[in-house]
Amino acid sequence: MEAIENFLVAFSNTAWGMPLLILLMGGGFFFMFYSGFLPFRHLGHSVNVLRGKYDDPNDPGDINHFEALSSALAATVGMGNISGVAVALATGGPGVLFWMWVSAFVGMATKFFTCSLAIMYRGKDTKGHPQGGPMYVVTEGLGKKWKPLAVFFAVAGLFGTLPIFQANQLTQVILEVVLVPNGLVAGNTFWPSLIIGFVLVIITSLVIFGGIERIGQVAGKMVPSMVVLYMLAVFYIMAVNYTAVPAAFALIFEDAFSADAVLGGAVGAIIIAGARRAAFSNEAGIGTASMMHGAAKTDEPIREGLVAMLGPLIDTIIVCTLTGLAIIVTGAWQNSDGNGVTMTATAFDTAIPGIGSYILVLCVLIFAFTSLFSYSYYGTKCFSFLFGARYKHYYNYFYVTTIIFGAVATITAVIALIDGMYAMMAIPTMVSALLLSPKVMAAARAYFKRMREFKQEHKELKV
Repeated sequence: MEAIENFLVAFSNTAWGMPLLILLMGGGFFFMFYSGFLPFRHLGHSVNVLRGKYDDPNDPGDINHFEALSSALAATVGMGNISGVAVALATGGPGVLFWMWVSAFVGMATKFFTCSLAIMYRGKDTKGHPQGGPMYVVTEGLGKKWKPLAVFFAVAGLFGTLPIFQANQLTQVILEVVLVPNGLVAGNTFWPSLIIGFVLVIITSLVIFGGIERIGQVAGKMVPSMVVLYMLAVFYIMAVNYTAVPAAFALIFEDAFSADAVLGGAVGAIIIAGARRAAFSNEAGIGTASMMHGAAKTDEPIREGLVAMLGPLIDTIIVCTLTGLAIIVTGAWQNSDGNGVTMTATAFDTAIPGIGSYILVLCVLIFAFTSLFSYSYYGTKCFSFLFGARYKHYYNYFYVTTIIFGAVATITAVIALIDGMYAMMAIPTMVSALLLSPKVMAAARAYFKRMREFKQEHKELKV
């Protein structure tokens, strides 16, 4: 088992080298400047689209704009925000948070391009149903000769979207916050972890075998409430420790460029650490969100791109920042022996003695389950592309089985596997988006011209 873990760690570290950092963050900066900061200039319009102002039930697709964003956020606003940030702080220090912000800002531009392309180049599965995602962007946008790149993405996606991280961290928080402290479990935790894994399999199966419509409905109801609940808890932690907030921000900026705390001044390493955790958190440039937004009911690619770009803003700039500040102001990043969700639990318990960790358990349950539901959809899309739509339900059996592996495996092995596969998925996603970026800009100019003409016509009618 240790040999497998070492192999996965070596694979992940090699995959997340400087070339991938240049592709992801360099590509994001290119999108930002090439678009003339378009995503930021049209935030108001994107909110109106999200509110359903332009929804048409007759448009092709499976779910509306709000459900598409909610389902994508159900996968991104998840354990990556609670334990992923803690892992980042444990390995890279507070400065990692700054580079997560940078990755998120450029990630907004990346999401705009990749998710616009998901609608622009929707393909059809073997049952003739419209499908979106990087594999279809490659084959429909770049041509059949590029299909090996699409297959590469789909194969990596089968493993990169497995629920093992969510299962691992959910099991850990149940054990270390609920069962062990109350004397319900003592000694070897393998069997309790296995039982928790089986329970997670049953609950997840009840939702994911219902398909994307049920996932969208469940996510649409749970995601807003989980974000509000978590934010209120962290705002309370920051209020209790308000005197430490300015110093926390100063530490983040100072450590971002010195990186003395953990990495011995290796600024390049801390940037990579921030990019890795941001990619795990908001998935900009990875391609998973493109698959979800590709299912939206719309025939306006730019409209969906504008909705999708809100993901990194909500996910990383807001939620991850709150988690990071809670861990820093309480000193949990220095005082906790735990990694991942245990560190976040320490921060909650320090600021809210007695009940803080239990509040976190409730948040973790919602975060983890919505992520478990949404990730299955990504895997079935990749499986359908590779083997045909009529066989896609077989992937869900494999998917739920791996939940048990995640529940009993070490966090090091789990993160290494997911990180490595995310790196592989980013290559086809970013390459295809960069090559097709002129198509997105041409569509954007045409779209906003139509919007201006539409507003002008309505203004004249009112007069």
